[in-house]
Amino acid sequence: MTTIDTTAITVELPEAFDERWSRLPGIQVDGRRITIDPAEYFFRFESHTWLVADWELVKSRLLDVDETTESAVEQLALDFIKAHGESTWDAARVLATAYEVYAYLFRDEHLAGLGLPKITAEHLRMLREAATLMALNKVELDGHISNVGPCWFFPAATSVVFDLDDEMGRMLDEVYHGGWFNEHRRIESIKAHAALGGRLVHGCQSVPDQSGGVIAPYGASMANFRDDLAAFKAGWIEQVYAHRVTPAA
Repeated sequence: MTTIDTTAITVELPEAFDERWSRLPGIQVDGRRITIDPAEYFFRFESHTWLVADWELVKSRLLDVDETTESAVEQLALDFIKAHGESTWDAARVLATAYEVYAYLFRDEHLAGLGLPKITAEHLRMLREAATLMALNKVELDGHISNVGPCWFFPAATSVVFDLDDEMGRMLDEVYHGGWFNEHRRIESIKAHAALGGRLVHGCQSVPDQSGGVIAPYGASMANFRDDLAAFKAGWIEQVYAHRVTPAA
């Protein structure tokens, strides 16, 4: 584990999180209040600055803007970040912004169009919570992955926290992946993630393999990202699964 700052991260969010997040090391949940001990929570924590933009600005100036033949949605997002992005040391601000992003991306109205009848509003809540915490992960412009927490390994973390079996964990991951494969949702995702200073990238194939997702700055080296991810993931996934709670006989 690499860490540079042991100051506790505390945030109060609009929605109470599941108390079972406290099964993972370094995180405590008390209703809407979340406290993270970086030294315990992160596998790697080398950077404690993030790029964010005001969510209200994203809503008013970006979400309803359509791409054109001259300006693709990615360019719209990049231009917005250049104009409105701010560097912050405040991890609570990152989490609060991420909560707004994922409350929008995983809203209940998507259920009807998912084609996955086993996925419920409760599962979307799980996605909102996990993705909010994932926003503290970080990739640098050179592709080096500087911050890695348990939620990088999405199916593993959600199985530990929400007692999901492997099938449901994979199905939840498929909904998460839908932001890459469903074009309407992908466009929504690109715009919304401008609030977190980049775009959502992952290292998986279409079948989830725990290669996770992170908000990466536009221009980050994906070749270095891929190599760094491959080097660390197996051992850390095993550590996340070690916190699974065995049901009483």
